[in-house]
Amino acid sequence: MNWSDEEFGFETRAIHAGQSPDSATGAVVTPLYLTSTYIHSEPGVFQGYDYSRAGNPTRSAYEECVANLEGARFGFAFASGCLGATTVMHLLSQGDHIVCCDDMYGGTYRLFEEVFRKSGLDFTFLDLSEPAALAGAMRDNTRLVWIESPTNPLMKLIDIAAVAAIAHEHGARLMVDNTFMSPYFQRPLALGADLVLHSTTKYINGHSDLIGGVVITDDAELGGQLKFLNQSLGGIQSAFDAFLCLRSLKTLAIRMEAHTKNALAIAEFLQGHPKVEWVAYPGLASHPQHELACRQTSGHGGMLAFSIKGGLPAAKALMSKVRLFTLAESLGGVESLIEHPGLMTHASLSTEKRAEVGIGDSLIRLSVGIESTHDLLRDLEQAL
Repeated sequence: MNWSDEEFGFETRAIHAGQSPDSATGAVVTPLYLTSTYIHSEPGVFQGYDYSRAGNPTRSAYEECVANLEGARFGFAFASGCLGATTVMHLLSQGDHIVCCDDMYGGTYRLFEEVFRKSGLDFTFLDLSEPAALAGAMRDNTRLVWIESPTNPLMKLIDIAAVAAIAHEHGARLMVDNTFMSPYFQRPLALGADLVLHSTTKYINGHSDLIGGVVITDDAELGGQLKFLNQSLGGIQSAFDAFLCLRSLKTLAIRMEAHTKNALAIAEFLQGHPKVEWVAYPGLASHPQHELACRQTSGHGGMLAFSIKGGLPAAKALMSKVRLFTLAESLGGVESLIEHPGLMTHASLSTEKRAEVGIGDSLIRLSVGIESTHDLLRDLEQAL
């Protein structure tokens, strides 16, 4: 069946796209195929699959479903989000230039600065919350623009359609890390992006029990290149982890609604608390890009950041006193997490770089889970 988004809703496609009942057994749930190799009917002729690095029925079902949810035809599942980013970098050549948003996941920044810059790629990091800044950074050898929206951890938004137009005008492609929003709330390809990345460890899986990544495109040329690189580099997601992600996609819509409901309530609570300096959550009318958030996304997600009065001692005290919020890195699981970007997720950035971007000692990031709203508010209130 053609699971077009013009005919079927997101929730329906998340449950059915790429997941026809198994033809051999009639199983409703896509089976977990743990095989590594497949029979050839004669030399060089096989029945759809020949070796699981090149393709696996479980992984293929998952890749088809998650690509469908982003409005695309081609999806490639990787062993981690960083490996997905690494594979995209192999689309480029030595001497190519990439423009990136300055406020981004610390692991991506480390990968670009400490690995690929040494391999001959050139990077420029700048604040792209005003798209006009991008035009001045483009060069003749700029091949890719890499953004997050919202950014990690400061929750700045970038106008995807505007930066896509600028990138394309200069012959470059646009990659959007859509991890924070998931395809349920934001579809960058529909806004002009060429590639979408997810750390599927986060909302796509949503249960904090695997590591994974996915890269998605609707461009046939890019799809062919990524297929070649995925097979050649070999950084595939395991069949079991693909099976778990496929299971999790079925509840993505209802989980994202629950995350957003809780995050908005917490953002409003923190915004009115005397011990909090400021709150960054796109769903708040006070967010400087709230209008863009409402135009570009259909919901605001479960991530927020805030600054506590009293600096690092106050931040540490708060994080030591919470009971329901778990002090841990990562995000997007059903459980609520609290972390200190400067000491945890973005510790790989130099002190100077953190100061330049705006990641201060008083900054705290929350990944708001789907527990009872009242319980989460009560926990933050007692800790504050």
